[in-house]
Amino acid sequence: MQLTELTAGQKLSCPACGGEAQWNPARQALICAYCGTESPYEVKADGEIVEHDLVAALQAVPKSARGWQDERRAVRCQHCQAISVFSAAQQGKACDFCGSTALVSFEETGDIIRPESLLPFAVNEPDARDRLRQWYRSRFWAPNNLGSKALTDTLSGVYLPYWTFDAQVSADYTAEGGRVTQNAKGERQVHWYPVSGHVQHFFDDTLVCASRGVHPRLVQAVEPFPTASERLKPYDPGYLSGWTVERYQLDLVAGAQRGRERMMDAVRQMCARDIRADLHRNLQVSAQFDRQTFKHVLLPVWLVGYRYGTRDYQVVVNGATGQVAGEYPKSWVKIALAVLAAIIVLVILASLEGR
Repeated sequence: MQLTELTAGQKLSCPACGGEAQWNPARQALICAYCGTESPYEVKADGEIVEHDLVAALQAVPKSARGWQDERRAVRCQHCQAISVFSAAQQGKACDFCGSTALVSFEETGDIIRPESLLPFAVNEPDARDRLRQWYRSRFWAPNNLGSKALTDTLSGVYLPYWTFDAQVSADYTAEGGRVTQNAKGERQVHWYPVSGHVQHFFDDTLVCASRGVHPRLVQAVEPFPTASERLKPYDPGYLSGWTVERYQLDLVAGAQRGRERMMDAVRQMCARDIRADLHRNLQVSAQFDRQTFKHVLLPVWLVGYRYGTRDYQVVVNGATGQVAGEYPKSWVKIALAVLAAIIVLVILASLEGR
């Protein structure tokens, strides 16, 4: 099979019927969704996964690293404000994040930093549906008809934009350590004394999701993604054929700030664990960040947006690991019965104690 390079303006069309071909991770090929024909396109796999110097990138990103390398169309959802990017051949799509059809064209400014690598889907659609059904059945407090009311036929495969950050962090800390004792009366006493120390750690691929379409706590609940270089694939538009890509709305500057905050939170926890004391207080940490690098990657998720009653809910499946996290309505009937059962138990226990 001859390697064909996708250039700007070229569409990945089915050679048999002309419909748009979609990249199939399981078969590692482009498959027409209309007639099932396998297309002769092969993605390039000879690129290199590069960690970029963060300080230099914050100063200037070269023009060669911008754009999508093929003809793509961007729309903004007026309901959830997510910006979705998909091939120019796809028309009339509803929002993959909330299901709304209120989509308006979004004009790219040309400042979009092109992702240089992505993590292909490892969980196929049937497997994702099975995991969703298991997840629905395991929600004890959910209404019994949740599985049928939640429209799993709206399952969408989406590539989310992520920044990954590396850094060597060295931190000095000071605090007060506390030694707990008891006096002759058995009263608890704490003796406070000054402590200090040093910790260092290399952070590899600290993840910062740049999505606005998926609720942040759901994204964090399905992390981590296997972003080691041997798992990532160099960016090639063929991987995205037929799939929706969300444009990042957290830029590199804001992403770097959030990544540093996550690292600092982890460093503070390391410093706290390093204090050899029963208690500690007034922890002060001074950290130095070196060897700071970043990548812009696309990571796969399966999404279900459904409406139950008057509210919208979202469920996310990690497209690489299968981890599921989601929102769901609570059954007031089950909650009321549980409260009633608890009251009955308390009355019985009080009655037995009275006797």
